[in-house]
Amino acid sequence: MPPTPVASRADPLDELPPPLRRLAGLGVQRRYRAHAMLIEEGDEGGSVYIVLSGRLRAFVSDARGREVTLGLHGPGEYVGEMSLDGGPRSASVQAVEASVCAVVTRETVLKHIAEEPEFAMSLIGRLIRRARLATQSARSMALLDVYSRLKALLETRSQPLPEGGWQMERPTHQAIASEIGCSREMVSRLLKDLETGGYVAMNGQRLLLLKALPAKW
Repeated sequence: MPPTPVASRADPLDELPPPLRRLAGLGVQRRYRAHAMLIEEGDEGGSVYIVLSGRLRAFVSDARGREVTLGLHGPGEYVGEMSLDGGPRSASVQAVEASVCAVVTRETVLKHIAEEPEFAMSLIGRLIRRARLATQSARSMALLDVYSRLKALLETRSQPLPEGGWQMERPTHQAIASEIGCSREMVSRLLKDLETGGYVAMNGQRLLLLKALPAKW
């Protein structure tokens, strides 16, 4: 009997849109363990990291170790483009879980931008979206209280369930605190209050939203 052919693994590059796929193909694939630091805020360097698998977290921190999460980035996204102007890194980037990235040098990215108008337009669109998100974040920090910021995060991250309600991957209280700019203790207290009120429930690695969250708390 002839041996059964072994199915080849899908190339993670195949999942990328064509302009980004071509750029990723010009880079070097590297693996990072969970919690590994890819980029340190303030460092020099212009490489772009295209996520092929896993998830990365971009964040800023102060001298006392307090952190604010700027965004989470999964397969098909990239980080590091803010230093293409030759300036220092504007944020740190850490692997949330074991990840694989295509690392592309600044010189290669700039050449690709010149040769690929489609990628150049997508990069411009990405930078515009980041500027808008930064504006929204600044407005949220200045004008919304902690509960309102928590409510917005839970509602935007959750997905509807067929039987009713919503669910999302259960982040740690510290991860939430870093993202909405408050203490872990405050997040714990608010979630406990919402759980007691029957608005949320914890189910293993999932956080369930059982009914619409109140406008105020």
